[in-house]
Amino acid sequence: MADTASRALIRTQGRKAYAAFGGGRSGTRHPLVATAMVLPLAALLVVVFGGWEAVVTQASSVGVMLGR
Repeated sequence: MADTASRALIRTQGRKAYAAFGGGRSGTRHPLVATAMVLPLAALLVVVFGGWEAVVTQASSVGVMLGR
């Protein structure tokens, strides 16, 4: 029980260090930034799993749902 205070202090210092390196920020990303982050991974998954037809089908379904 005597070690509880020192462990809490270490956890607090760890959080401050994490925040200092840009982690733990709250807020939102711009949609274009989020898209730019996701597209390379999505393209890789399409190539690796050969799911181009599924991507086209889903995009078409979303387009119909949005009324386009």
